[in-house]
Order: sequence, then structure tokens, then C-alpha cells
Amino acid sequence: MSVVAATTILSLCAGFTSQANASASCGGASWYALHSKTASGERMNPTRLTAAHKHLRFGTRLRVTNQRNGKSVVVRINDRGPFVSGRVLDLSKAAASTIGMVAAGHTKVCYEVVG
Repeated sequence: MSVVAATTILSLCAGFTSQANASASCGGASWYALHSKTASGERMNPTRLTAAHKHLRFGTRLRVTNQRNGKSVVVRINDRGPFVSGRVLDLSKAAASTIGMVAAGHTKVCYEVVG
């Protein structure tokens, strides 16, 4: 096999790995309850089950599970963020409440794309 062919195959495999990682991941999450416009253009509503993610498409639905208590919630991505190192999601207050993390302010979560 040529070096070019091997490099091409490795590049393609790396692309599949990063796509797989984009559909399921773990990390820190925090919550917010503003009423400003989100990056998608809609007004932030803290009573809705929504979240911010750095690059997932707006409208993507995620199942988010609190790793400390096992509670989960399905949220819709409608904003960009978080902008704090180590965090993968910013949840609306309603979503954070559903998984029992409002009092703590942040927690470790895992999420998977569900639609």
C-alpha cells in the first residue's frame, strides 16, 4: 500500500471517530436562566428543556444523564456554549432541575444524540 493510500485511510477513520464522539460524550455541565436571544435566534426560555453545545446542529435532541444520580432528560440544542473549560453543555434551568443539579450549579453528565 502506498503512503498516500494509507494516509487517506487513516484520515477517513479519524473522521468517523470524531463523528462518533460528537454523538455521545461526557463532561461537565452547568445551567443558565437568561431571557436573552440564543445563538439560534430564539429567545431563551428557562422553563423549556433546551441546552447549549459548542458545535452540534441547532434542533439536535440529546438525552443528558446526571452521572451522580442517574436521572436523565431529553433536551433540544438551541444555543452555543459553554465557554468554560471542561464543560460540554449548558442546560436550561428546567433541564437542570429535571436531573437534580440546580442546587449544585454544575455536575458531570453524559449525553447521547437521540434525534
